Amino acid sequence: MWKKKTATFLCSKLLKPYSRPSPPVATTTTMSAIAEAKAPDEPQSAINATSKNVEEADVGILCYISELPGFRGILKQRYSDFIVNEVDLDGNVVHLTSLDVPEELLDKKEEKEDVTDQSDKSYTAEIEAFSSLAGDVDADRLKEYIDKINYSVAGDDIPPLVLSPSCDKSHRTAVHNFFKEKLKFLVTDTVDGPKDQSKCIRVRQNSGGNQNRGRQSRKRKDRDDKPFDRRGSHDWPEHVGKFLRFHLYKENKDTQEALRLIGKMLGVQARSFGFSGTKDKRSVSTQRVTMFKQHASRLAALNEKLIGIKVGDFCHVKEGLQLGQLLGNRFTINLRGVVADSEDTIIASAQALGKHGFINYFGLQRFGSGSVPTHLIGAALLRGEWKAAVDMILDPREGDILTYLGLQKDAIRKIREHYKGSNDIDGTLRRLPHHMVAERAILQCLKKSPGNYQQALKAIPRTLRMMYVHSYQSYLWNSAASFRVQKYGADRVVVGDLVYCKEDSGKEDMSTNAECGDDIPDEADNGGNLVELPEVDLPHERNFLVKVVDQESLLKQRYTIDDVVLPLPGSKATYPTNEVADVYHELARKVCFNICCQHDLAYWSECDI
Repeated sequence: MWKKKTATFLCSKLLKPYSRPSPPVATTTTMSAIAEAKAPDEPQSAINATSKNVEEADVGILCYISELPGFRGILKQRYSDFIVNEVDLDGNVVHLTSLDVPEELLDKKEEKEDVTDQSDKSYTAEIEAFSSLAGDVDADRLKEYIDKINYSVAGDDIPPLVLSPSCDKSHRTAVHNFFKEKLKFLVTDTVDGPKDQSKCIRVRQNSGGNQNRGRQSRKRKDRDDKPFDRRGSHDWPEHVGKFLRFHLYKENKDTQEALRLIGKMLGVQARSFGFSGTKDKRSVSTQRVTMFKQHASRLAALNEKLIGIKVGDFCHVKEGLQLGQLLGNRFTINLRGVVADSEDTIIASAQALGKHGFINYFGLQRFGSGSVPTHLIGAALLRGEWKAAVDMILDPREGDILTYLGLQKDAIRKIREHYKGSNDIDGTLRRLPHHMVAERAILQCLKKSPGNYQQALKAIPRTLRMMYVHSYQSYLWNSAASFRVQKYGADRVVVGDLVYCKEDSGKEDMSTNAECGDDIPDEADNGGNLVELPEVDLPHERNFLVKVVDQESLLKQRYTIDDVVLPLPGSKATYPTNEVADVYHELARKVCFNICCQHDLAYWSECDI
């Protein structure tokens, strides 16, 4: 029944001990640490005002260990009340300790001189070679563009050259490589063409050797909305890791928003970044991030311009970060406005938390900040209801966390109502804040392809899109954990439980789903999977081998409640063999999804929707 070599799914411990500030690792959920300090019948709105319309019962949190009356408190009244520090796989707590740039390993001066020298040539041979590759029309236009550069003076703003559209990706790749090999003083990227399936290559000067006549000298208002793609050249030195790793410190911004801003300032696309997990928006957080083929000096220069964001502790590594590559997060939390029937109740609750720990629920932050929990959107995706999923993301709702950013109370709701009533995409995009990444991505795609809700959902960045399905997995886990404690208690192991296998405690299965390989391709279309059930793409614990408790193990008392784990549903997951497994299956069947069927799981994981 139990096969060690195929247990490559993620499990999470049922119970979490409460750790004092001195240990390196704390829980990976935000609300769980105070779950025992709250009376079971108190609405979550009493504690977390930003999620006023979603209660714990809505996301599967139905019971607690402690029977104490508990007390109330306000969480995140100020974003500085919630401090998050990532904990890496080696147990190191991530802090921002230095903004200094280490010694660069590349001779950029020689590279810059080489690029500058090339701008004085006529490139007759290169133009002839380009004509055979791209045709006479584009070759003539390229010649005129080079002439403009050669005869321009400092301060001239030369617009980029957009070549003829092409639907042939291999041809576009050949054109990219031609410029990288023959015309190094020019750089290229890919933009959408006039037709849905066509793409165009955009050509511009390399800002490294054009006497400051490139994009860096242009006013922000004059730039195109889409950034140029500067992912580095193929001649990156072998002795230097292809990924720049740095520590990202941010205040009152979520991870996607911060990286979008950094990427826009650097002119890189979102897929160049890698990170282990998304941190709370309303917080002060520090985490690791990787970028593909970038120099630390470019990022460090942004520290003077960024507000509420700092980057530092730079180093080059061989591999980029992927979702789930962390041990957890350490939280430092201030509760304000604490109300209790007596001081003794607070002390008793704190002592019970330290003695018994808490159920390791996924907290409310996993399910979004508005009145539409993200796991409901995930369920719609699993059902293939694309329009319903889009509507849930765009429709008016209560409890938008963005009302805490200085906007008037109903500003976001009015923007949503404007779109729902008028279907005015342009007007909505003008009013919609840029950090509403999912909403903007959907609207921009619907503007190009009206009614194509599948494509609109695929326009959402993959890491954000996957969070919808992740939250549905988390909902199943919470529901199973609640049933497990209600049915069997929180103080004993029963037959059919899943536990970490102590016989193989020295072995770990750390298999992951790669976000990118050693090299990022010249182009990456926005295709790919819309719905995925990831095996390890969750910011959670290490993936140890597990087994099902049998009668023999129970009689020998090999395991305690601290060893009990529950799986996150996936195609390779092993489930408990007691009644807890029924919770997973029954809830999944409500969305017409069979978590045990390999065919169904493969379909949802692999179909190109």
